[in-house]
Amino acid sequence: MTYASFTADIVYGDTQPLITPLITNEFTKEIRIVFRAGQSMKAHKTSFPITVMIVSGEIDFGIAEDRMIFGAGDVVALEPNVVHDLNALEDSIVRLSLHKSDSVARVNGVLKL
Repeated sequence: MTYASFTADIVYGDTQPLITPLITNEFTKEIRIVFRAGQSMKAHKTSFPITVMIVSGEIDFGIAEDRMIFGAGDVVALEPNVVHDLNALEDSIVRLSLHKSDSVARVNGVLKL
């Protein structure tokens, strides 16, 4: 068994979201992304499917040309190569579920865009 909490020991990044891998196994990679209000992840895409869940807070989520506001409990699944971005409207915690072949390094690279 592997245990992790998306809401315990929260630390915010000073100027950008803070990405923390919580669980990695042969099936998936579960990542916590913590945003301060106003922080964002610029438009990006991945070669693998992803699932994004808002654990707390509110995120302005862009998918291609569309914008949606997601709040606590909302979940979106994206197919590979879908351009998306995230902008925190308030302090927020996001769960990102990656395909086992995707990498945490790629997610960290999005912050450098």
